[in-house]
Amino acid sequence: MFEKILIANRGEIACRVIRTARRLGIRTVAVYSEADADAQHVRLADEAWAIGGPRPADSYLRGDAILDAARRSGAQAIHPGYGFLSENADFADAVEAAGLVFIGPKAASMRKMGSKAGAKELMQAAGVPVVPGYTGEDQSADVLAREAERIGFPLMIKAAHGGGGKGMRIVRNAAEFLPNLESCQREARNAFGRDRVLLERYIEQPRHIEIQVFGDSRGNAIHLFERECSAQRRYQKVLEESPSPFLTPELRTAMGTAAVQAALAIDYANAGTVEFIVAPDGAFYFMEINTRLQVEHPVTELVTGLDLVEWQLRIASGEPLPLAQDEITQHGHAIEVRLYAEDPDAGFLPGSGRLQRLRLPSPSAHVRIDSGVIEGDTVTIFYDPMIAKLIVHDTDRPRALARLREALAGCEVEGPKSNIAFLERLARHPAVVGGSIDTGYLDRHLDEFVGNDTDDDAGDAIVAASVVALLQDEAEMRKLAASSGDPYSPWADASGWRLGHAGQRRLVLREGDLRYTVVAHGVGGDYRIDLDGRSIEVRGARLDGDASNDGWLSARLDDRSQRYRVDADRHRVLLHDGERRRRYARVPAYEPESASAAGGGDRVAAPMPGRIVLIKIALGDVVSQGQELLVMEAMKMELALKAPRDGVIAELRAVAGDFVEADTALVLLET
Repeated sequence: MFEKILIANRGEIACRVIRTARRLGIRTVAVYSEADADAQHVRLADEAWAIGGPRPADSYLRGDAILDAARRSGAQAIHPGYGFLSENADFADAVEAAGLVFIGPKAASMRKMGSKAGAKELMQAAGVPVVPGYTGEDQSADVLAREAERIGFPLMIKAAHGGGGKGMRIVRNAAEFLPNLESCQREARNAFGRDRVLLERYIEQPRHIEIQVFGDSRGNAIHLFERECSAQRRYQKVLEESPSPFLTPELRTAMGTAAVQAALAIDYANAGTVEFIVAPDGAFYFMEINTRLQVEHPVTELVTGLDLVEWQLRIASGEPLPLAQDEITQHGHAIEVRLYAEDPDAGFLPGSGRLQRLRLPSPSAHVRIDSGVIEGDTVTIFYDPMIAKLIVHDTDRPRALARLREALAGCEVEGPKSNIAFLERLARHPAVVGGSIDTGYLDRHLDEFVGNDTDDDAGDAIVAASVVALLQDEAEMRKLAASSGDPYSPWADASGWRLGHAGQRRLVLREGDLRYTVVAHGVGGDYRIDLDGRSIEVRGARLDGDASNDGWLSARLDDRSQRYRVDADRHRVLLHDGERRRRYARVPAYEPESASAAGGGDRVAAPMPGRIVLIKIALGDVVSQGQELLVMEAMKMELALKAPRDGVIAELRAVAGDFVEADTALVLLET
C-alpha cells in the first residue's frame, strides 16, 4: 500500500479521499489554486502545494504543476477525484512516465472510452446493446442532417468528447436540427475543445440507470449493483438512489452482466461506471463508461457497506479485487441529493459568495454529509457551486425518503441562494415517492418544483414567526435587565405601558416581496396577534432549545396546536412546519416599503460573472420581448440573455470573448 498520495482535485471529493487515506494510515498531499488557499481540503491534508491561479486552466488543469508538486512532496501516487484531469488519458500517461501511479484506469482504457462514438462502436462489437444512431467522422452539416433523417425524430445530438450534460440537445423535427447542431457544437467546443458530435435515436421517457464496476490488473471485473439517476434537470442529476425502484431481479442481473462485459472489453482496472438508458419496457442500451469515481458513489457505499476509495487505492497498489461477485450484497436503500449554491426560481442560476451561515444535519447511522466547505467559507465563481452532498440510508425506500425529508429540514444556508426548497419539494413529489420519474420529468413539470407555494397556512406561519420574534425580544430584554443595575425595572417588561401605546408591540416581517405588519398584545407566550384585520389568540407559546440553532416553537393558535422547527435571530426568522420552510426578514417598523427600481426594463445585465460567447444583435436592431440577444458562459453552462421588452438596441457594451462581472450592463434599449 502507498505511504503518501497526492489528490489532484479540490472540494468535497478531495476531503472524501483524505478521510479514507487517513483511516488507512496514508499521508495526503493537497494542491490548491489562489482561490482555494484557505479551503477545507487544504486544511485537512497533511501538506498542500500551490499550483497556480484561480481559473481551472491555471491550476487544477495544469498537469505539469500537479506532477511537480507530487515529485517535490514525495507522493507515490495521484488520485484524480472526478472532473478536471480525472479522465484525461494524456495526464494518466504523464503520471506513469514520472514513475508515479495513477489511481484510476490505464490511459489505453480511457482512450477507448474518451470518444462517445468510438465507445459505442466498441460496445456494439462486444455484444453490449447500443442505441441506433450515427457515430461517423464526417461532421459536415449536410451529412449530419441526412443521417438525422435516416435515424428519425426525435433524436439526440451529443458531444462526442463530452460529459456532465454539456453539448447535448433533443431535436424533435428536421426544422430544429441545424440550429440545435450549431449550439451543441459551440458548447462542446467551449467545454471540451472539440466539437465532434454523434446522433442517437431519442428514447421517450427513459430511465438513466448506471452500474458501478471495478476491475483489477489481473483481468478480473465485477459490478457493485446499480444506481438510479433518472431524476435530472437538463441532463444534470439531482437525486440518485440504490437500489432502483424500477429494476426486477432479472433485469438487474442482465444489466450487471452487460456492465461487466463492457468493462472486460476495454481491459478495465479500478473504479468505473457503465451508464445505460432504459426504455419503459425494460430494454436497455449502453450510453457511456465514466472512467473515474462518480459523484454519486456514496449511495453504492451505503447499500454495500464498502469503501470504494479504499478499493481504488488497493487495486492501484497492485492488489486483486477485494471480493468476488457473489460476496457482494445490497442492504437497505440509500438516496443522495446535492446541495448547491443556486437559485431555482431564476432558472437554477449558479451563485457565489460567503457562506454566512451553513447548518447541516449531524452525521449518524442514517445520514452522511460529504462537503468541502464550512460556515464562513466562500463559494467562488471559478468552480462548481456544490455546497454538500446529503446521503441517507435506511432499511427500505419509504424510510429512506423519510430520512431525506427530515435531513433536508435541518439544512440552512445564508449568503448565496440555495436549492434546499427545491430538494424538499423533490423529496415529497408523487413521481419521486412513487418511483415513476423519468429523465425528462423535471424539465416537463418544473413548475411543480419551483416558484411560490399557495396554501392556507400562510397566515399561521406569519403569526408563528411573529411569536418567535416576540419571545426572542423578551428573552433579550430579560438578559439585558439581569446584567444592569436594576434587574426589576419596568423597562425590562416588553409588554409594559409606553408613551404612545398601551402594552402593544408592532412588528414588520418581509417574505420575499411581501411585507406584513403585525400588532401584538401580551407577554410570556400568551398574545393577541392582529394581522390584516384578523385577530389570533396565541396561548402557551414556548421556544425549546436554541432558537438560533435548530430550536422548536410550540404554541396554540386559536384552537389548534402547532409545532415548528425554528432558526432565528434579531434579523430573520426561519420556520419549518415539517413540509415546507419559510424565511422572514425582520424589518424595522419605521422602514418604508422599497420603491421599485426605475428603468429596469431598459437594460440587459450579466446575471453573474462569465464570458460572452455569442452576440446575436447589432446597434439599431428592432427586438421583441423574450428575443435572445446574447449568449454567455458561466459556471460551466451557457446562459441565454433575452430582451426584457420590445425596443431598439441603443447601446451594445460587450463583444464576443469579453469576461464580464455580475450586473454589468451589456445591452441598453432606447427609452
